[in-house]
Amino acid sequence: MLRKWKDFVQQLKEDIYTLYLASKDPRMPFAAKVMVLITVAYAFSPIDLIPDFIPLIGYLDDLLLLPLGIWLSIKLIPPPLLHYHRQKAREQMHERQPNYVMAGAIIIVWLLIGYWVYQAYQERLD
Repeated sequence: MLRKWKDFVQQLKEDIYTLYLASKDPRMPFAAKVMVLITVAYAFSPIDLIPDFIPLIGYLDDLLLLPLGIWLSIKLIPPPLLHYHRQKAREQMHERQPNYVMAGAIIIVWLLIGYWVYQAYQERLD
């Protein structure tokens, strides 16, 4: 069961990266490009349509809307173009090394946000 989830998540990552690569291709139809850009922007956006802290339905957008956007985007891309970008995404994902600098930057940003929230909370108590 855990293996299925890992495979599913890996496929989602690959699909999102495929869509990202395809979005930069000038051969993409306009409607497909718009849908791909919306899907990729939503996937990388730190803001969710439904906040994750809301019990149960908080992850609904991640579990339903994102796969639906990926599916629709893939359906709008011409098959030869999709195949080309999928192959390119697979190759690049296997060659790619972890970016520790970017991971560190993201951690620092989250720590700063946490500190700012903590300070705001402390000021309200005083």
